[in-house]
Amino acid sequence: MTNFKRLVLGKRFLHWKLGAATLIFMGFVFLIQKEVVDREMDDLTGHGGSHGRKKKMLDMVMDAVNNLKDSVPKMQINAPEKPQDPDGKKHCLPGYYTAAELKPFLVRPPLDPHAPGASGKAFKVDNLGPEEQKEKEEGDKKHCFNAFASDRISLHRDLGPDTRPPECIEQKFKRCPPLPTTSIIIVFHNEAWSTLLRTVHSVMYTSPAILLKEIIMVDDASTDEYLKDKLDEYVKPFQIVKVVRQKERKGLISARLLGASVATGDTLTFLDAHCECYYGWLETLLARVAENYTAVVSPDIVAINLDTFEFASPSPYGNNRNRGNFDWALGFGWETVPSLENKKRKDETYPIKTPTFAGGLFSISKDYFQHIGSYDEEMEIWGGENIEMSFRVWQCGGQLEILPCSVVGHVFRSKSPHTFPKGTQVIIRNQVRLAEVWMDDYKEIFYRRNREAANIFHQSPSTTAPYDYPCCRGGFLKMELPKAYGDISKRSSLRENLQCKNFSWYLENIYPEMYVPDLNPLIYGDIQNVGKKWCLDAGSDNNHGGKPPILYDCHRLGGNQYFEYTLRHEIRHNIQKELCLRAGKEQVLLSKCNYKGGGTTVLSEEKWELQKDQLIFSVAYSMCLTGNGPNPHLVPCNPSDPFQQWIFRQST
Repeated sequence: MTNFKRLVLGKRFLHWKLGAATLIFMGFVFLIQKEVVDREMDDLTGHGGSHGRKKKMLDMVMDAVNNLKDSVPKMQINAPEKPQDPDGKKHCLPGYYTAAELKPFLVRPPLDPHAPGASGKAFKVDNLGPEEQKEKEEGDKKHCFNAFASDRISLHRDLGPDTRPPECIEQKFKRCPPLPTTSIIIVFHNEAWSTLLRTVHSVMYTSPAILLKEIIMVDDASTDEYLKDKLDEYVKPFQIVKVVRQKERKGLISARLLGASVATGDTLTFLDAHCECYYGWLETLLARVAENYTAVVSPDIVAINLDTFEFASPSPYGNNRNRGNFDWALGFGWETVPSLENKKRKDETYPIKTPTFAGGLFSISKDYFQHIGSYDEEMEIWGGENIEMSFRVWQCGGQLEILPCSVVGHVFRSKSPHTFPKGTQVIIRNQVRLAEVWMDDYKEIFYRRNREAANIFHQSPSTTAPYDYPCCRGGFLKMELPKAYGDISKRSSLRENLQCKNFSWYLENIYPEMYVPDLNPLIYGDIQNVGKKWCLDAGSDNNHGGKPPILYDCHRLGGNQYFEYTLRHEIRHNIQKELCLRAGKEQVLLSKCNYKGGGTTVLSEEKWELQKDQLIFSVAYSMCLTGNGPNPHLVPCNPSDPFQQWIFRQST
């Protein structure tokens, strides 16, 4: 009996035992089926339900078989299923990225330390022959920098030792949140071959491979042959480099939007076509975007000399940091970071908040770029887009920052080598668009300084009668003439949908250091001398003050001839800098105004009285301004002297 139990219940021959049990069970089911069929044959035949009954019985048998099949142990092992995170969030590794993880996409080849421009040093061109001198002059004329020198500097040159502050060199980057990937977008139009390709190589030699998704070169309809098939063939071995082209010249704004539309990285990094990137530049930018989705971050932009191509290496002490600003003519400029802002930063790894940015070099989350309104698509060619984006980012909840540990060199040219298909008026048109959308009542300060912009604004339907447009069935439809600065309804809707703050908030919270001129000055415009028939003029080289004004032909365009008589009785010229007419015994100067708001006061030398007999009277010296001489100066007052008579012609 014991042996029988062992034989039946033991594990030996388990598969044979299960097979025998299955056959016995199937035979038992068959006998039951036969019995049921025999008993009900007569009834089934009488009612014609034979087919249905048999089908039902067959289903019962198959269910029994399937149940038996499921009870048989499965011998095949399947792969385990990955459990889903209950919070639905992506997890990342703890700690910091290693140097191996952040190795660049390409390793820079060995270089001759004595080669032209090696280690970022200057390459000075001397004793040129006639052919070389001709080549240099042609390059200077075409590119507005020394292309002759650039062409003789290696595309692969290094920039010497890392001279950033120690905390920048030692900076580590957390793995969590992970650093995002980036698409680097470089727009070019008839760029010099050497500067363009040195930019691309510089990116590949300094950008971590795990972060560099692609380099997108956007050709804004270049006409130079070397930027066509030759360029395509050159970049083909670098699989991450792609060239996209605009068929017609549309300018920087449209080209950048094209690049962004084909980008696949988590972030977008925009560079100009004549840059060189420094150690650690990219991971510094991307780490800040990973930390703050709404941060639009720029590197510390250093100069590459346009004549010698010397790279201005950063200081290890982090001195004299700059940030972006703007003037009331809506031009961009640089200023020293205020001491109060500097005190908020513990060291050079901390960002610098900046009211505006240059706009040529920056990184931004791709999603946030779209959310915040990318670029104004109706702006044309180039100009004003950086100021527009600066106002928009701050007013709509984002922030602009400069990261001193991220360093990129840039060739700053003194003038643009490119022509504008529609003339330079497109820049002013772009400025009108940004003023109308973002500046509220403060736009009037801009219009007073730029009469051409005011004229563009006033060429609008509000001052133009509707016209009859031929319509259906021989009728006419009343339509307004299009605005000279285009339709801004989409941008205004964007501001409303994003619930952006007003321009007063921007001035009070983001740029409180900015001097705000009188919204309604006593009088403004040009100042014409009755005797000479010429107008008071700041002069073309007096943007920073300290020089005497001149007299020049009146042109009624504002600019150097725009002055305001303020509520504090100053005569201010405030286009780019706040300059005041300051009286002196020997000469009258245009100097930086002493009154800057806050607790400052107006100097007596900067107070003037506009008298009824058209004299401009100095309160400090009790003398009057004359135009009789090489420069305006003070003389004893004489109401009958036409050279002491001035007409303050208000702009209209």
